[in-house]
Amino acid sequence: MRLLHPTESGLVAGTDEAGRGSLAGPVTAAAVLWPKGLTHPWLNDSKKMTHAQRQALAPWIKEHAISWGISFVSAREIDRINILQASIKAMHLSLDQLSPTPDFVLVDGNRFKPWKEVPYRCEIKGDGRFWAIAAASVLAKTERDAYMEEIHHLHPEYGWNQNKGYGTKAHRDAMAIHGQSPHHRLSFKLKSEQLSISFDNDESN
Repeated sequence: MRLLHPTESGLVAGTDEAGRGSLAGPVTAAAVLWPKGLTHPWLNDSKKMTHAQRQALAPWIKEHAISWGISFVSAREIDRINILQASIKAMHLSLDQLSPTPDFVLVDGNRFKPWKEVPYRCEIKGDGRFWAIAAASVLAKTERDAYMEEIHHLHPEYGWNQNKGYGTKAHRDAMAIHGQSPHHRLSFKLKSEQLSISFDNDESN
């Protein structure tokens, strides 16, 4: 059973990110101020939904949410401040876009930093249990996928239209041949012998 709110009253926002485990491209976060009582039979952790379901739900979420925000933090910024801090920064930037300001924030995962003195709670696998986080996961995933498909045309050799920057074998093979692009995360730099390693956090589908 997926819960809607951690409290009986107040405006609750959910926030989640996409691209944290990618080798290339930005980390993308979304925040959604979710109306109490709103549901959808498809809405779930975005990784458990089909591509067609995510594409159909993203505009529905934008239309029905009280407010929503989406932010990108670049590969260079990820290299500068590390992926955890970049993920939290993207979440904060997305929350900044919400109006009105939520009374409570639900965060997918187990790490966060206080935002505007608004109380929050981290929820491991929260995107499968809370409507607001699930909605944020869909927006983050679809927006990042669209961005990776766009920059694929700049560097088609890496196949980002398919792997979305994650460490698939085809992507790692391309890196072994062509090296790293300006969109690759240097802090995730792989030694040549590591290019054969399988990555567990592959969310390219």
